[in-house]
Parts: sequence; structure tokens; C-alpha cells
Amino acid sequence: MSPQERRVGASLASIFGLRMLGLFLILPVFAVYAPNLPGGNDLALVGLALGAYGLTQALFQIPFGIASDRWGRKPVIVFGLLLFVIGSFVAAWAPDMYWMIAGRVLQGAGAISAAVTALAADLTREEHRTKVMAMIGSSIGLVFALSLVGAPLLYGWIGMGGLFVLTGVLALLAIVVLLKVVPAVPRPAGHVRLPMREVLSNPDLLKLNLGIGTLHMIQMAMFVVLPHALINHGGLAAAAHWQVYLPAVLVSFVIMVPAIIAAEKKDLMRPIFRAAIALVAVVQVGLYFFGQGLIGLALSLTFFFVAFNILEATLPSLVSRTAPPAAKGAALGVYNTTQAIGLFVGGALGGLIAQRFGDGVVFLVCAGLAVLWLLVAGTMNFPKRRVAA
Repeated sequence: MSPQERRVGASLASIFGLRMLGLFLILPVFAVYAPNLPGGNDLALVGLALGAYGLTQALFQIPFGIASDRWGRKPVIVFGLLLFVIGSFVAAWAPDMYWMIAGRVLQGAGAISAAVTALAADLTREEHRTKVMAMIGSSIGLVFALSLVGAPLLYGWIGMGGLFVLTGVLALLAIVVLLKVVPAVPRPAGHVRLPMREVLSNPDLLKLNLGIGTLHMIQMAMFVVLPHALINHGGLAAAAHWQVYLPAVLVSFVIMVPAIIAAEKKDLMRPIFRAAIALVAVVQVGLYFFGQGLIGLALSLTFFFVAFNILEATLPSLVSRTAPPAAKGAALGVYNTTQAIGLFVGGALGGLIAQRFGDGVVFLVCAGLAVLWLLVAGTMNFPKRRVAA
């Protein structure tokens, strides 16, 4: 990649990551904090507050992408980040769960994922676009991992309101990065109709979209109940959860990095991708049977982070390589919309299941979802590895 393409990849990945903090930074501690608010003892409302972000993301991803085609990428991204900032401050102030849900809805309304990935496509050459998409996708896994480590410590220092204020400030920082670091791109001459039919009917893209939706559904459902498990079965106060997350995250990256290199360099994408999905299923079963002690929880979380980070890095790369050349933006818009739907459904479904059937059933349902995804992935056609000239 050229120096400019490396700068594009790093800066857009940082913008993407800073925005995703609004989702991930509260996951490890929100279920612990929620009972302090009126309505916070209702796990269904807790799950809805976690998942509401994904609902508005799903509604606005494609409209924001179309708007970026008409009026330019950067203005649309700035507008979306400002919506996210307003939602963060509303959530920081929220006096009850209903205002908290409203703040999360506003945060999610800043649906900039499609516009960011389209900007990346505008500023990179075709032969290097997959690398940049992988950088952006990897930022999600990295931010998720860092959030799980840092959130319990920050929660102990500044509380939940402080966490939301921090995410708003970081989103303002993302605007600065966008305007000062990301290279300028010519304003689009006019809106071009995207071949959506070709995208929506492509069987391999459908399977990849199903995959990202399932992955985030499992992630959100898990973290409706995991913080309580670490307190009740692991004996750790919320501020001490980093003692589990930090070693798990570090070990997961040691395993994940060579796995991704092998997938790309040695053309092992198919077996590594499927193994990561299988590992997600095994982890959920492990949480059900061995999640009654600190060691079982720590091991399960470590293996989940390994699988999650591999899948987050490879899925957007596979989408960008599978999509028809004239429809990469459309394909990524649909992909991000499906991801957001998974976030919403996972949070809402996890809360409902935990409320009615208990925490353990959440893990069993997540295991079933991962098995279904694995069966679908068994029928996928993986794009051939590109060899540089």
C-alpha cells in the first residue's frame, strides 16, 4: 500500500473504533449498573437498552450510505458522529431506563459504517482495498477487547455517566481525525443507482450477512448475563472484572494474529473461518456447563475473544472480495445493516430469555445459533486468494 492508503486505513479504522466504543464500553458493566435506575431490575428493559443502538443503526445504515453518495462522505460522517455525541450525553444524564433507551437510540442513529467503508473504497486502489477493509474490521475486535479490559476500571473511577460522557468526547475526537487526517475526496458528481438486486440475491453475500448478524446477536446476548456471572459465580466485583478480561484478551490476540496471517498468506481462509464459528458454539456450551466458577468463565471468555476477533477481521474482507465490483458500497451497506440488526435482536432476545428462563438458557440458545451458522458456512464459496503481480 502507498503511504496515503496506509494513512487512510489507519485513520478510518480509528474513527470506526472510536464510534464503536459507544457500544462496547458499556457492555461489561451496564447490567451491573442498571438496577441503580428506575426500571433497571427488568432484564428485558436492560437488553432493550443494550440493543436499541443496533435498531437505529439498522434503520439508518443504507440511507446514510445513499446520502454520502449524493452529498459527500465527510459531511454525512460528521453529521452521524454529532448525533452519536448527543445520544451519549442524553444517556449520561438519563434519570431512568426509558431515558437511557432514548439515549441509546440517538447514539445508534449516527449510522456511519456504510459511509466510512465507502470512503475507504474511494481512497484506495482495488488491489489494496481488501487490506484496508480488514484494518477497519479488525478495529472492531480490537476496540471490543480493549473496552472489556478498560470499562470495569473506568466504571470504578468515573461511573456510568462518566463512561457515556467519555464516549461522546471520543466521538468529537473522531470528527477531528476525519477532518484533519483523512485525505480529501472529490465530492460525488451525482447519485448513482446501486445494483441492489445483484447484492441481495448473491447467495455468498447472504451467507456472510447472516454470519455477521449471528455473531453480534450472540455477543450482545452473552453480555446481558456475563457481568452477573462474573460477580455471582466468579466472586469478582464489577471494578475487578479487568482481571479476567485483560489476560483473556492478550492471549486471544497472541492466537488470533497468526491465524489471520495463515488464512491470508497460506490460503487457509475456509478452515480457519469455519473453525472460528465452531469455537463460538463450543464456548457457549462451555459457559453453560462450566460457567459456575472463575476458571471456567475465564477460559470460555479467552476462546470467545479468539473466535470473535478472527471473524470480525475476516468477514468484511470476504464481503469486499465477494461483492460484484460495481456494488461493493451496496454490499457493505447491507452488511453493516445486518450487523446492526444482530446487535438489536441479540440484546433484546438475551434480556427476554434471561428474564423468563434464566441465564444458562441464554448460552444454550447462543450455541444453537452458532451451530446453525456453521451449517450455513459449510455451503459457502470462498473467494480465491489474490496474488500480487
